[in-house]
Amino acid sequence: MDSSDLYRDITGAARATPGWLQSAVAWWTSAGIVLFGILFVVLWWRARTAEPRATAVAVLAPLATALAYVVSELVKSTVDEERPCRAVAGAAASLIPCPPYGDWSFPSNHSAIAGAAAVALALVAPRLGLLTVPLALLMAFSRVFLGVHYPHDVAMGLLLGGSVAPLVVLALTGPTSTLIRTMRGSGSRPAVWFAGPGPARHG
Repeated sequence: MDSSDLYRDITGAARATPGWLQSAVAWWTSAGIVLFGILFVVLWWRARTAEPRATAVAVLAPLATALAYVVSELVKSTVDEERPCRAVAGAAASLIPCPPYGDWSFPSNHSAIAGAAAVALALVAPRLGLLTVPLALLMAFSRVFLGVHYPHDVAMGLLLGGSVAPLVVLALTGPTSTLIRTMRGSGSRPAVWFAGPGPARHG
């Protein structure tokens, strides 16, 4: 069974599900990104009282996710894979409008963002990964369920996002920790507000 066959099976099953479930999945495919955004803000705010390294990771988490999106978009514009809702013969109609021509399919940006956010948030608060990873998987699956991505699109999106985010955080935590310490000791109200009132000399 190739990715097109699996796409047909999933979208066919999706068409047979109750309308409320279809609506819930369509809602989640967008609301999930908003939820990840809220979690980024909450964890950054809490980390403002922590040592500089922990604050740096919380600051870098959304930036790493944004960079993962940029990388995904660059790959997408290079591969130019047509959306399955136009390309796969015999498949059920997508549950949401098929994106326009030129909005390519591989990899899934939603999945890249979800994968990056799930891992980045887990780096800030490891136990949170028990929530964010399943949510990211659900978001990725929703893109196939709704008919706008192949299974391999979302798998690669998750892998890309989940790989780029920790690499970015790992590479930039040291310099960002130094910046946080500098901001906390600067006496500038905006800088101290952003970096938080946590210790300036440890971590």
